[in-house]
Amino acid sequence: MTTPPRKPAASYSRKATTVDPQAAERARVARGWLHTAHFLTSAPQLEHLPTFDLPEIAFVGRSNAGKSTAINTLTQQTRLAFASKTPGRTQHINLFGVGKQKVDDAVLADLPGYGYAAVPKEAKLRWQRVMGNYLMTRPNLRGVVLMCDPRHGLTELDDILLDVIRPRVEQGLKFLVLLTKSDKLTRSDGAKALSIARLQAGGGEVKLFSALKQHGVDEAAELLWRWAHPEDGQPAPPSEPASEQAPIDEQP
Repeated sequence: MTTPPRKPAASYSRKATTVDPQAAERARVARGWLHTAHFLTSAPQLEHLPTFDLPEIAFVGRSNAGKSTAINTLTQQTRLAFASKTPGRTQHINLFGVGKQKVDDAVLADLPGYGYAAVPKEAKLRWQRVMGNYLMTRPNLRGVVLMCDPRHGLTELDDILLDVIRPRVEQGLKFLVLLTKSDKLTRSDGAKALSIARLQAGGGEVKLFSALKQHGVDEAAELLWRWAHPEDGQPAPPSEPASEQAPIDEQP
């Protein structure tokens, strides 16, 4: 009995994923740089905050927007930025130094989350004024990273914050909106949230970001590196502080 010839196995071609080696190297350098982040100081008021002769990048956002998680993810550390179990409880400006070989060349500033309903209104107003004054007058501020939960979009308080920094943005201040928790969105919802946020941001960069899936981490890290090292990337001249804009106040 003759055995019938076997049919050849079906051939499936998997689309090759091309990795840009230069982009991979830039991301490696940027993430290695951020991994050096270490605590410098903490202050409850702006006047208690020392001024460093280094470019500073501030992280801001509503409570529960994933700000602390994003900072810890970017720096590949677990507890650099303290994530309180009670949103709105952390009410200090925390500064972290960043730089290789134990020589800092930039500072990361973690500002208190804002807008949490359980915080007394007096505390809200005080911290909104502190943040507004910091964003308007901090002389070495190079860039601002605004965290936003894309399921809720940019809120009224986020819009007020963007209005506060707009004069400095026009003078060269960089800003980035990170749409955190993007893993909770479908692909189509993510694209829609990205498009809407870009319109609301009015000139700033907007990126989807997921600490869980590590999505957008390399791109954000490289952007922060370029902000702090304009001589090695795109120009990012420091801006002059704006002094005429009113601080962020709680809306009725």
